[in-house]
Amino acid sequence: MRVFRKFQLMVAAGTLLALGLAPAAAADAWPSKPIKMVVPFAAGGGTDFIGRLVAKHLSERLGAQVFVENRGGANGTIGVQAVATADPDGYTILATSDSTLVVNPWLYAKLPYQALRDFAPVGTMVRFPGLLAVHPSVPVRSVAELVALAKAKPGTISYATGGNGNFSHLAAELFSLATGVKLLHVPFRGVGPAAQAVIAGDVNMMFNNIQTTIEHVRAGKLVALAVNEPKRIPALPDLPAVAETVPGFEMAPWTGILVPAKTPHEIVERLSKELHEIMRSPEVVKLLTDQYVLPYPSTAQEFAELIKADTEKWGKVIKEAGIKVE
Repeated sequence: MRVFRKFQLMVAAGTLLALGLAPAAAADAWPSKPIKMVVPFAAGGGTDFIGRLVAKHLSERLGAQVFVENRGGANGTIGVQAVATADPDGYTILATSDSTLVVNPWLYAKLPYQALRDFAPVGTMVRFPGLLAVHPSVPVRSVAELVALAKAKPGTISYATGGNGNFSHLAAELFSLATGVKLLHVPFRGVGPAAQAVIAGDVNMMFNNIQTTIEHVRAGKLVALAVNEPKRIPALPDLPAVAETVPGFEMAPWTGILVPAKTPHEIVERLSKELHEIMRSPEVVKLLTDQYVLPYPSTAQEFAELIKADTEKWGKVIKEAGIKVE
């Protein structure tokens, strides 16, 4: 009887010990199989490019394949929701732009996820710096001159965007609110057609990313007035920042990595550490800066704070501007 009792106690103790160590053991064994990185947009875009770059380096650092799955639709909502409801085991991660996390909540009444409720932030990857450009026929060559012209002729200076709620739209509305000018919005189905309209002279101006705009500036088809970063960027030292004329102005879409809420803390920490080192590696920094993309590494906590701050920022802009999606 004593032997049996002793055996029961040993089994109970072993069970408790196993239960107590199970999460840590699982985290220590991670990763033991391929990891799926969901990009909630079609292949070929900026977020997809950054996601695939990071997936390649994560695969090397983690010793397990990280493969990209594009799940576009509904402005990113479909792919993001798929990760929000995935098992929190570290084998499904999300690589997304800021729009799905901090803009969509203000554009869609019934969004099926909340960024800081349904996800654990891992870290940011990059910023896509933008610039303000006008058609050469517009008689301005500085932000100050643009503001003066817009105030003298309210509602007549037109700007092209990739559609309601697109980053090009938000940048222009932020600019309008910060300067008090009234501009004429001309939305298109995508940033590409919008840019072509400005190049053709059908629309006066546009906020767009440097990567896809700078060649048109160099060809004389557009005139760059300023970058949207808080200060001048090393790649274009002679081009002022909008903030030099409009204090506090800043607009650059960013990308980041998140995992489902309740993913073991040890896995989140490991991913965050590896991601941070990837975005600071000389090889990656050079590759990105050569393409006018800025590495933007952060800790998980810094990323969470950024999501909170930008959600409030864009909520204010969208409400005041009355932006709605069709």
